Amino acid sequence: MSKTALITGAARRIGKELVLHLANKGWNIAIHYNNSKKEAVSLHKELCKLYPEQEFGLFQSDLINPFAAEALVPEVNKVMPNLCLLINNASIFEQSSLLNSPFDLIEKTMQINLIAPLLMSRDFARHVDEGNIINLTDTRITGNKSDYATYTLSKKALWDLTKMSALEFAPHIRVNSLALGTIIPPKGTKDKEYLANASKKMPLQETTSLDALFRTLDFILDNDHITGQQIFCDGGRQLGKPYEYRDK
Repeated sequence: MSKTALITGAARRIGKELVLHLANKGWNIAIHYNNSKKEAVSLHKELCKLYPEQEFGLFQSDLINPFAAEALVPEVNKVMPNLCLLINNASIFEQSSLLNSPFDLIEKTMQINLIAPLLMSRDFARHVDEGNIINLTDTRITGNKSDYATYTLSKKALWDLTKMSALEFAPHIRVNSLALGTIIPPKGTKDKEYLANASKKMPLQETTSLDALFRTLDFILDNDHITGQQIFCDGGRQLGKPYEYRDK
């Protein structure tokens, strides 16, 4: 039987990679986007060419608008059959300390990173008989560094939402989160240099590969006894910076 996944922020970066991975495994995909129409249309054409027997839909929605966020899951469920996976990937990641966080940034970040996933998770549980919700959090949630204060707070709250919804939506809906470290460098950085510097902060001395992310995602989906859990896929970054032993 065909199965459909809705992935938010699916036109670029991690979202796009998740789309390509799941499509390759036979999933129908609801591709959500907001401003990235060109990229979303291009991805849709690529998928239709690669997998002509599968279904791929484009769904534009500005998740900063709570009414738009509320409409997304019902729309996908109506248009595409057998919706059984929601991946809350769309996110705002902007640098700002607590002292320097303007209200509009706080409101925008919380709406997209927390409130939209809450609304869509609620609606997913209302419309889907059985399935999975996966929230993408961040390895930063284990600490209290405030250089990305609003972002970090939103992801901390998303982890709590994961646990709360896993308890309420059981036994038919499993809810888990993936706490990611550095995978794709931020826009505007030199990729190799950024990744090389980031790897020095990891106990495993390397940043997370897309393949590692995919294997972790597959593990969650395949193991039907996992719910309310958070798996760190971050090269050990949540443990802190390793000691540097210089004497061999």
